[in-house]
Amino acid sequence: MKILIRKGRLVDPASGRDEVGDLAIAAGRIVGLGRVPADFQPNRTIDATGLVVAPGLVDLATRLREPGHEHEGMLESELNAAAAGGVTSLVCLPDTDPPLDEPGLLEMLKFRARNLSLARVFPLGALTRGLGGEALTEMAELTEAGCIGFSQAEAPIADTSILLRALQYASTYRYGVWLRPQDAWLGRGVAASGPLATRLGLTGVPVASETIGLHRIFELVRATGARVHLCRLSSAAGVGLVRAAKAEGLPITADVSINSLHLTDVDIGYFNPAMRLSPPLRGQRDRDALRGGLADGTIDALVSDHTPVAPDAKHLPFGEAEPGATGLELLLGLALKWGEDLKLPLAQALATVTSAPARVLGEALGSLAASAGRLADGGVADVCVFDPRERRPVRQERFRSQGRSTPFDFAFSGFELPGRIVATLVAGTVAFEAT
Repeated sequence: MKILIRKGRLVDPASGRDEVGDLAIAAGRIVGLGRVPADFQPNRTIDATGLVVAPGLVDLATRLREPGHEHEGMLESELNAAAAGGVTSLVCLPDTDPPLDEPGLLEMLKFRARNLSLARVFPLGALTRGLGGEALTEMAELTEAGCIGFSQAEAPIADTSILLRALQYASTYRYGVWLRPQDAWLGRGVAASGPLATRLGLTGVPVASETIGLHRIFELVRATGARVHLCRLSSAAGVGLVRAAKAEGLPITADVSINSLHLTDVDIGYFNPAMRLSPPLRGQRDRDALRGGLADGTIDALVSDHTPVAPDAKHLPFGEAEPGATGLELLLGLALKWGEDLKLPLAQALATVTSAPARVLGEALGSLAASAGRLADGGVADVCVFDPRERRPVRQERFRSQGRSTPFDFAFSGFELPGRIVATLVAGTVAFEAT
């Protein structure tokens, strides 16, 4: 299939390209960038006049909910949501049921995702068996089965000696470890500690839960040299510690969720269960520090933290509601809104969801390492076409994801997001097209 995308604004943060031109695709690869080869005869032409043609988005934090939680999200529905959100590559967390701690589970997931041809799926394997925090998984076998790193998702490892052994092993074989910095005991609340949680009578999660977790990780990284990705920072203090650790030269990267980047604990309002998230929403000072950290590169990437939740698990008192929100279809719009709020160039906003997360993945991308998250001659044609001028209110009923809960629903947030997705191409095949 040969596709020609005509007269679009080609924006590639990785190379600095920002110009109006054509994009020619053949056999799943970009064969003309800016100019079309003289002998190119397309089977289909997409008119992108007034639209932005960008690399497909790369999301580092997605829960696909399968196996085990199909009532909250089937693989097909969530990958359709990814395509509708312009996401062409995503990292899925291992906290399924059962967890992704066996090669057969990983192979099945990758096989099913490959057959759907809607988005590339890069699974994280469980760091410990059953995510129990006690016995390490067979990392070599899981890597051979297709996992790109190892994670505990939301299950902290209380025993530091276990985490030390995990990082020693990972360092020896150059495996990446993805950890959410949190103390196993202090992180058990449902809202951020502070005046609001006290007033509402909600159990709190202090900032110290994150900073203690970060200090422990940094000491173990110093001891082992392991490469660690820090998942979903939530506090100003955490941003400061990561900035200092990077200045020291520690091999770490970090991300922040769309929720923490835009919302604060005040948005909980009168116990709105849509705001029940993990990590919990913190104060405005924390949100502003996260925004600044993403802008100056302390935080490497913005993630959807996509977590489909069934309605009956959300329609409960705040403290009993299941944490999580849908996010794949909002990732681009919230990245662009952050860029608008800080008056940043379009390319800088796009970099946080394209080239920057691709750099975090690095060699884990395999054959895609040279072209994921970017537009490159000869590279794989993962492309997102969107209208930057159109603003749309967030409506739950429009989601393709089975999970409809979002803290950004227009009814109570007033959010209108820029960047309507017009088309998403994965390896040169149209995975989504707006009607």
